[in-house]
Amino acid sequence: MLSLAKTTGYAVAAMAQLDAPGGSRPASGTSPGGRAFPYAYLAKRMPELVAAGLVQSLRGKRGGILLARPPESITLLQISAAVEARQWLGRCLLGLVTCSDERACPVHIFWKDARQQIESTLRSTTLADVIAHERRLARERVAG
Repeated sequence: MLSLAKTTGYAVAAMAQLDAPGGSRPASGTSPGGRAFPYAYLAKRMPELVAAGLVQSLRGKRGGILLARPPESITLLQISAAVEARQWLGRCLLGLVTCSDERACPVHIFWKDARQQIESTLRSTTLADVIAHERRLARERVAG
């Protein structure tokens, strides 16, 4: 199955549970459960997410991790780029090193179009969309 790396999924899941800038509950190693990612993972990826301007790390007794910007302004493409360096965008679907526009593999045009669609969707989907989706699913589980 073709998908983004698990690291992107973890980053999205982690960030969806962080407070927005100015929030009163910075996530820390002792934050309440319910996470769909290992906390050690988030700590390991923190420098990449901070460098990309997606999260901020607060020091001190009440420190922890918050989003650096409102979730409406953080796209899934930005998250993926921060933790994967957009490696999936340039790969040949068949894994051929020599595949290019000039020397295309049999599925080159298909994969080029698919990559553009994926990139467009990731660019237009925000962390706020993910949070809203997760809240809808939670309401449905409670109601159903």
